Amino acid sequence: MTETMASAILRIPLVRPCARTARSMIRWGRFVADFIRFRRLARQSSVRFTVRWRDRSPYLNDRTATSVFDRHYVYHLAWAARILQETAPACHFDISSSLHFCSMLSAFVPVRFYEYRPVDLGLSNLVTGPADLTALPFADGSVQSLSCMHVVEHIGLGRYGDPLDPDGDAKAMAQLKRVLAPGGSLLFVVPTGKPRLQFNAHRVYAYRQVLGAFEGLKLRRFALVPDSPEDGGLVEDATAAMADRQVWGCGCYWFVRE
Repeated sequence: MTETMASAILRIPLVRPCARTARSMIRWGRFVADFIRFRRLARQSSVRFTVRWRDRSPYLNDRTATSVFDRHYVYHLAWAARILQETAPACHFDISSSLHFCSMLSAFVPVRFYEYRPVDLGLSNLVTGPADLTALPFADGSVQSLSCMHVVEHIGLGRYGDPLDPDGDAKAMAQLKRVLAPGGSLLFVVPTGKPRLQFNAHRVYAYRQVLGAFEGLKLRRFALVPDSPEDGGLVEDATAAMADRQVWGCGCYWFVRE
């Protein structure tokens, strides 16, 4: 061990022992040991890269038994993509959902993506522009295929620089309902479970609250990503009772205007 690495280990702050601190120290010690071993192995092989301590970039939390992922964002985007494969729209409008979703979807379907904070994203088949979800720049009943996923729960809380408005989410849902064309589809995703507001992060909606906000539209399909993986990944055709039991479930609502 070099003097530099030894001093780096000694610079770990001495704090009251706790489980998190102990785990951090173990991971740091393993990182240093791996560096020493890797450098030794590199010197014994063809040296294609210089292994230097000053070039370290420790990622200490990725050595897990299984690959972890954000259940909400993986499952709800997969849910939406499958529905759009089924409906095969001539053009799809998305309001502020995942950039990964709209950029990949644009490889197969023309996409128009709108965001409160404009995004500089240039791809074929993809048009982007600014839009305020509480005042969408589209005519009544003009959008045939529309999505707004994991967005509305934030509106009016100021988290993304938008104006504070306790009714911002209700206004946003009214706008989505207003612009949806006859025969059109709306893919809508929000946290679903026991209703509450956690300022300034998000809101959680009861299943019936969402249905009430889109009264006049038909719920074609409802899927749920439950709190516990033991209850399933993406639960297709989930029930209202199951939704109401969640604390931080991901409710996926497919509405149509008949």
